[in-house]
Amino acid sequence: MRLSLKLSGVKPSATLAINAKTQEMKAAGKPVVSLAVGEPDFPTPGHIKDAAKAALDADFTRYTAVPGIPELRDAVGAYFGRFYGVTPPREAVIVTNGGKQALYNLFTALLNPGEEVLIPAPYWVSYPDMTILAGGLPVSVPTDAEDNFLVSVEALEKARTPGTRILVLNSPSNPTGGCYSKAQLDAIVEWAIARKVFVIADEIYDQLVYPPAERVSCVGWWEKHSENVAVVNGMAKSFAMTGWRVGYCVAHPGLIKAQSKIQGQATSNVCSFAQKGALAALTGGFDCVEKMRASFERRRDLAMEVVSRWPGVKCPTPGGAFYLFPDVSALYTKNIPDSAAMCGHILEKAQVALVPGAAFGDDRCIRLSYAVNDKTLLEGLSTVGKALKEIR
Repeated sequence: MRLSLKLSGVKPSATLAINAKTQEMKAAGKPVVSLAVGEPDFPTPGHIKDAAKAALDADFTRYTAVPGIPELRDAVGAYFGRFYGVTPPREAVIVTNGGKQALYNLFTALLNPGEEVLIPAPYWVSYPDMTILAGGLPVSVPTDAEDNFLVSVEALEKARTPGTRILVLNSPSNPTGGCYSKAQLDAIVEWAIARKVFVIADEIYDQLVYPPAERVSCVGWWEKHSENVAVVNGMAKSFAMTGWRVGYCVAHPGLIKAQSKIQGQATSNVCSFAQKGALAALTGGFDCVEKMRASFERRRDLAMEVVSRWPGVKCPTPGGAFYLFPDVSALYTKNIPDSAAMCGHILEKAQVALVPGAAFGDDRCIRLSYAVNDKTLLEGLSTVGKALKEIR
């Protein structure tokens, strides 16, 4: 069978592969603890499920407009107005099958063959592969734990070439939990706009921010420079709606039309009754979100207390999301020379599944998720610590 050449540069999702291996081990009767998958362990709030059930009962089960039902597009705009003081109009919003499709739409709509995408590393695993599938060239821009894994304008300028087309900014970050301050974000976006580099702001974790970090968004920059900025978000992380597959994008109306054209040929509309659930989420109270956010913050503190005692390990305190990204490279040996081998050692000795940092563009580190209950988290991290001490 002959496959497309562009697939040769695309890797399977490391997080999904780890999860599949974990499920296989569990099915074989092994008591594996997974701290690998970035998925809230909370149920979707009841009022959201009720809205979807009501939509089903009302037979709201047919095709909708490709960019989403009008009231949901309006609700997305109102969401940004509520939290960031900018209310994008309906024609500047598209509803997508998860934030992932919004990103894929953007890369496909914006990139010509060979154009470069600056991707600060560590990065979410899919950015480089989406870039490749869209015909572009991913350019990794390294960062350090000492800087909370946040990229600088100087590093971006060093990586920029005449072929640079897009910069991807993810804050709070997957995998590090790092958060840019408003001043840092403003400086980076200002740099990009001055050099005609299009900014894609992935803000999927924007509600999961822990003081002293502050919730910030690029939507204000979109308002002033709509031809150079797009903002991606979705329902998955903040509302515990991962399986609902509802994301959205704010962009220039012309770019929204281009994305609608792509989406119309790829998937058409998002599931009709899932859109009604998303509408209830965005227009309802946010008390449920705050309760989940507070729980994640507490779990972060529990996890940091344990990880800070791991010998030879460095881990900055994340300001958001629900991940830790500890640097374990000081523990590498001849038999454990990289993050994949380290995760294999931990899985074998501690029966805890983590994700190699190499999948996120930084082989010094491993990623763990604290989106699990306290008992599972503390027991899992304790056994990982013991497995690390065996190395030394």
